[in-house]
Amino acid sequence: MTTRTQEQNAAALAGHDGFSLISNEKLRQLYIAMVKCDELEQRARILSPQSELDGNDGVRLEAAVVGVMIDLVPEDTVSVPDGDFIASFLKGESLDKLLRSLRSSAASPKFAVQLENVIGAAQTCKSQKNGQVAVAFLSDGAASSSLWHKALKRAGAEQLPILFVCLNSSETGEIALQAEADGFPGITVDGCDVVAVYRVATEAIAHARKGNGPTVLECNFERPAVSDPILSMESYLARKSLFSEELKLEAASCFI
Repeated sequence: MTTRTQEQNAAALAGHDGFSLISNEKLRQLYIAMVKCDELEQRARILSPQSELDGNDGVRLEAAVVGVMIDLVPEDTVSVPDGDFIASFLKGESLDKLLRSLRSSAASPKFAVQLENVIGAAQTCKSQKNGQVAVAFLSDGAASSSLWHKALKRAGAEQLPILFVCLNSSETGEIALQAEADGFPGITVDGCDVVAVYRVATEAIAHARKGNGPTVLECNFERPAVSDPILSMESYLARKSLFSEELKLEAASCFI
């Protein structure tokens, strides 16, 4: 079996032959959110130099996380891996609370508990038909566990409104293939490309809200170290005549 392209998968989820256009305002919002998250992490490292903020071997996650989370609503459920500072912030955690958690020696919920919680939340969404979704972020390596495979099969069998987001350090496509083997879409996407992530995540979330079941989004980070997601987005905006130094200053100044 071979994985389909991002475009084929997202078009199938959306029920049409191509992506809907992303507005210029949304592109700006994506860029500003990425800069905000990057600024947040830099400040957190200064305020809490003993913390472990690079749990993914230095991989820049802001494009993948922002692309998935920017259009979620407060009523949606989001489960983040231990130490995922960006996702926790976008989920609504304050900087003070995040720093306290980094300094704390209290144990984080176990992976099994996190999976069970997100499955339970998705079951509630389905039974209440409230249009809400559950999003589960999985760090590199977690998706190889037997617990993950059981959760995947369960979500597929029950057609739960879940988006599983796997943050991988190399391009394999194996996780997306596993989703397709379990009967629902698995999409691979460049985790450094916020526009690509946003396109497929938007379709997958809409797919779940309509009651059409889960999707696995496999974000890969195979590109070399020059892949700074923010610089890549700036280049993309510049090609569309949307980038300016004023926008960059606006993004950097909106942290507080």
